[in-house]
Amino acid sequence: NQQNLSSFIWSVADLLRGDYKQSEYGRVILPFTVLRRIDCVLEPTKADVLEEQKDGRVLASIQAVSLEEVRQTLLQHIDENVFSYIQGFSSDVRDIFECFDFHIQLERLAKANLLYLVTEKFANIDLHPEVVSNEQMRHFLEELIRKFAELSNETAGEHFTPRD
Repeated sequence: NQQNLSSFIWSVADLLRGDYKQSEYGRVILPFTVLRRIDCVLEPTKADVLEEQKDGRVLASIQAVSLEEVRQTLLQHIDENVFSYIQGFSSDVRDIFECFDFHIQLERLAKANLLYLVTEKFANIDLHPEVVSNEQMRHFLEELIRKFAELSNETAGEHFTPRD
């Protein structure tokens, strides 16, 4: 399972090669990994969210309720759709993506005509908790952080993540 996740991540890195330096891969892969995990965790509530949206109790800014739906939107507006999708989350979740400066990467990927390809890759990986446990996900994210820190030549400790 860990091997499959690693292979997947490097297949995304292959897409980025040329438009991104190796040391910049983490700026795309880490937030998309977190976004896909959140997407998978929230999937069981999708029907309820759609029902609430019909009743007008959910903000009208929600344009899509899964990465799969974002992937199926028009290519010319995919950056707006991914951004709208993120804006539909709670302020706490939006803060995570703001810390990643994810909007900058979305714009950069869109300009390089890579946003659809990267979104499609992530929409097709299964990071559901039944498939990838929280413990496995934690190890996987720690490994990604470590690898990307090594690629950026950070000194030891600059990429430390607490065990909690």
